[in-house]
Amino acid sequence: MANQPSGITLFGAKGGGSAIIEAQLDYLKIPYTRKYLDWESLNDPKGDLAKVNPAREIPTLLLPDGSVMTESAAITLWLGAEKPDSGLVPKTGTPEYGQFLRWLIWLVASVYPTFSYGDHPERLLQDETAARDLRAATDKRREDMWRQFETAVTPTPWLLGDSMTALDIYIAVMTHWRPRRDWFKKNCPKVFEVAKRVDTMPEFEGMWARNLPD
Repeated sequence: MANQPSGITLFGAKGGGSAIIEAQLDYLKIPYTRKYLDWESLNDPKGDLAKVNPAREIPTLLLPDGSVMTESAAITLWLGAEKPDSGLVPKTGTPEYGQFLRWLIWLVASVYPTFSYGDHPERLLQDETAARDLRAATDKRREDMWRQFETAVTPTPWLLGDSMTALDIYIAVMTHWRPRRDWFKKNCPKVFEVAKRVDTMPEFEGMWARNLPD
């Protein structure tokens, strides 16, 4: 159809969760168009993103057939199915696949929400003191969860063993968010080393330069 997009379009915001999907697309060498939005425009109910995804959340993929993919975990699993030999998602039936699902869902269902609610507590609470308390509580909860993760994993050298998976990309990007890399280096050294290993991979140079130029 003439009005269908000609390729994949990734709606994102620099430094946000869309960087995780951007990195995967780069690694898989899948052609796509990046459409970066400033953070304020994500709140615009009439903006470009809202026309594609009314929830106005990133990452959002607009696919060549005009359909929409949202939720980073869903996109990750979809990309793994599209490129099953890439290793980003372990093959079904393996022990690694079960652990991959466990930690992928943990990251998006447990860690992610601390940002969803903690970054903008004023959206939920009118009282300024209560909003500050919510921000502090979600920050502490996130740190506690990362410490639990640190004790649960044994990278050798990647989170699931000899091969890098999308989980390692998640870790590399998310450790740039609060409480940030210096905290991880001190409190979660195993997680920090995985993140640094991803940093050195040439496949991700472009993503880092675009999302974290400093």
